[in-house]
Amino acid sequence: MQRGVDDCEAELMAVHVEVVSADGARVRGATVTGTNTKSDASITGVTDDQGVTTAINETLAPSAVRVVATAGTKVSPAARVEWVCDGCNCLPEPAELRLQLSP
Repeated sequence: MQRGVDDCEAELMAVHVEVVSADGARVRGATVTGTNTKSDASITGVTDDQGVTTAINETLAPSAVRVVATAGTKVSPAARVEWVCDGCNCLPEPAELRLQLSP
């Protein structure tokens, strides 16, 4: 007897977040926080050498998530991510964010 194949992804779906300075340069070491708008649960990640983090993931789904970046005293405007869920995973909409820090 053959076992059924599990088509669900074992890896969590995540938002690709890029943080840039006011002049457009990528920011390494920025803190990115995603907060579920209903439960207030949150995840925080730090950008890598390319100014990118994928820490904000589907564990915050299915409610909308508010995403903000900070670096020192610089803060980005909040962005909103919605999650589209099926029987296996929740996909972020949008899948990529570019957060620009205040001048």
